[in-house]
Amino acid sequence: MISHEYWESYHEQLGALDLACHPTSFIPWDWALNVADIASEWVEQQFAAHIAGRPLVHALPELDPETMVACGQLASVLAEAYQHPVKLDINVIWYNEALAKRELGLNDSHEEALLAKFPPAEHLVLEHPSVVIDASYWIILWYLPGALNWSVKRDMYTATIGMGNLLKQSITSGKTSTGQASKWRTHSTNFYASKEPQLKPRCINISPCWFQQGHECHGPPPVNLEDGFMPEVSATLKGDRSLSVIRDMQCLGLVSSAALHVMHPQLYRASISTHIELGNWVAKQGLDDMCRFLQHWTSVYTGVAIMCGYDHGVMQLTNLGIELTYDPGVMVSYSGRLVRHGIQVAEGDRIVWAWFMRDSMHNYARTPRTEYAKYNLTDFAIYHLAQYNQADFIWYRAL
Repeated sequence: MISHEYWESYHEQLGALDLACHPTSFIPWDWALNVADIASEWVEQQFAAHIAGRPLVHALPELDPETMVACGQLASVLAEAYQHPVKLDINVIWYNEALAKRELGLNDSHEEALLAKFPPAEHLVLEHPSVVIDASYWIILWYLPGALNWSVKRDMYTATIGMGNLLKQSITSGKTSTGQASKWRTHSTNFYASKEPQLKPRCINISPCWFQQGHECHGPPPVNLEDGFMPEVSATLKGDRSLSVIRDMQCLGLVSSAALHVMHPQLYRASISTHIELGNWVAKQGLDDMCRFLQHWTSVYTGVAIMCGYDHGVMQLTNLGIELTYDPGVMVSYSGRLVRHGIQVAEGDRIVWAWFMRDSMHNYARTPRTEYAKYNLTDFAIYHLAQYNQADFIWYRAL
């Protein structure tokens, strides 16, 4: 995506900066995350230009045209969403304090108690780009229909088809002693048969560096490799095609990174810091496979869950009283801890990539926790007034 000559001049400029002032700007020069960081900065500049009504920033000649077009569309949809805030009568700080330390959202009685304590004031259907904020202007979620353009959707489809064997091997069908499905995320009852022979309706997780389930570690990296649990590559990356799988994901990882740079810049930088720290530790330990996977990973997220097996749907955010039109090309960003979510689906061949972060990886790398992102109060006053002055700005409706 970026020429060798550009990298030489880029790193000469970085070398002249004060490392103490820009600790997260120095991604290893041979990491694909460098490309994502440059594209993310450009998307943030485009977003700011849209919001301020200024001329758009010129395209970067170092990035290929398809990537620039995809990033340009993402920036435009992000700006449209920011200009249409939806304020709810809920306080996410109080809601978070009412949650269990290791919240899974699977305890029915606890979920009922939460709904009783924090009942949605109204029920809304969102169909156009929006930012949902709480009573104190903390951002709860970004809803971005149309954020993924044709080339990103093509790459997502092609990459998912290439993971056919991994998806096929992930299905489970067993039950526990109580009759409940074991490993419910990959249970066969959750998936419809595919109309596309090459597409396998399953669910897998892919991560270059994470803790296996039940092996979470919240302390610093061990001095001795055999002292406690350590990060591993996900099981899906322990085959012959592992590196090609990650390369096929690079465009999607870049777009996810660029979106987070706008939506939550502090978390974006914290995650880059985590990746750099993990990369340094992995290199010192001589973990060659993990080092190589991190080198080619373009997303600031810990990993991604890839699911397929349904068509157009509606995303239901039960604790917020919101439904989202969930058509192809949509991007939705929120805290999985705070937002109770599910999808009402029909038959078809829908593909979903759900990027996620693990607190344990940030803790392992000693990365400080960031606050929630907050919506600018002045901007809210401007855009909220516009919703009442222009009828066509009211894009959400009550059920």
